Amino acid sequence: MGNLASAVGERVSATSCWPVGTPCTSPAAHSPRPSIGSAFVACAAPPAPNPMPTYLLDARTATNHFPGIGRYTSNLARALVPLLAADEQLTLLHDPSQPSRWPLPPANGRVRHLPAPISPFSLAQQWQIPRLIRPLNAATYHSPYYLMPYRVGLPTLLTVYDFIPERYPQYTAPRARLLYRFFHRLALRSAAHVVTISEATGHDLLKGYHYPAAQVTTTPLAADPQFVPQSSAAQTHLRHRYNLPRHFALYLGINKPHKNLVRLIEAWAEVYRHMPQPWPLVIAGAWDERYMEPRLTAARLGLLGDGILFLGPVAEPDLPILYSAAELFIFPSLYEGFGLPVIEAMACGTAVVCAAGSSLPEVAGEAALLFDPHDTVALTAALHRAVNDDPLRAELAQRGRAQAQKFSWHNTAAATLALYRQLST
Repeated sequence: MGNLASAVGERVSATSCWPVGTPCTSPAAHSPRPSIGSAFVACAAPPAPNPMPTYLLDARTATNHFPGIGRYTSNLARALVPLLAADEQLTLLHDPSQPSRWPLPPANGRVRHLPAPISPFSLAQQWQIPRLIRPLNAATYHSPYYLMPYRVGLPTLLTVYDFIPERYPQYTAPRARLLYRFFHRLALRSAAHVVTISEATGHDLLKGYHYPAAQVTTTPLAADPQFVPQSSAAQTHLRHRYNLPRHFALYLGINKPHKNLVRLIEAWAEVYRHMPQPWPLVIAGAWDERYMEPRLTAARLGLLGDGILFLGPVAEPDLPILYSAAELFIFPSLYEGFGLPVIEAMACGTAVVCAAGSSLPEVAGEAALLFDPHDTVALTAALHRAVNDDPLRAELAQRGRAQAQKFSWHNTAAATLALYRQLST
């Protein structure tokens, strides 16, 4: 079963996260996956009984191996702490053996750390985690990942991000799809309540798994605090380091087929040919060599090097500057669990053109130029309009900053804490 879980895990990318596990643009996210054997590392001594109610958050995925889920878990944990009542405590189950760029709140009177070097891909977690947490007398257990211990003996909250393998089965191997659905069913059966990161994901959950609507709550994501407009000096320095021109449009994300990059490149070719002073389209993010069609399409259309620049991974601290430096951010994805890059670009004051599908309309609101992601003509028209209308881009940028402020980790944590309290009664 450990190997089966690993096979399912290989399909994950956020994000956007991003949507579940979407690869981030930092090279740190691509260190080797922990071996299944690491699941059998001895755990810490059992914790002492807890004198106050404690909510258990499984933060073992707050590592570099889970970029999207790690970001979610880190932000949620840090936002929960100041909201706890005087008689409440948060216990974080974490794996100190794995490198992580996702900080967790420090241990103190309100926060306990419980080391658990047990891989989520291992069968061993099914008995090791329940045995480890039993002395806590915890009130609830929250898993941010569907590969989890399925019988912990506590009211369980599960976070669900997206259903990409089921919505676009042609992009996932049949065996992986089967395992994905099997383990999701196990997780849903063990959960007393589910949180989804968008209404669209909630709808997919109700439709695809017939999960009770009364047991589903949407708690959206939010941009991290560093995503704000950056100074002109910082933008100039970034252009120099990455060899970027003064004006460019930006796509940031992975290159998997559901991201719709081939259609974007075909539309950009038409727009680029009619620009009086052409800008390139910069495509940034981790590149999966299994999906070469976007690069081949750019070469076929004669855009490589002038009309389209493939930037590759971008360091995390550079992301807000890259967004800020772009004239336009384009997000043509066919399916997203949330679409975090849209909110990040908006928070940085950049105009956004994005697909009108899945979760993206609820995330973008009235602050983006939307188009049908299945229609190349519609995408081309939206790009023509955005590229050639400076006042429109300025208006979209202003609306976008206001839209981004509607999403906060404080609100997400408050809604999550309310569910902890509800489940513990």
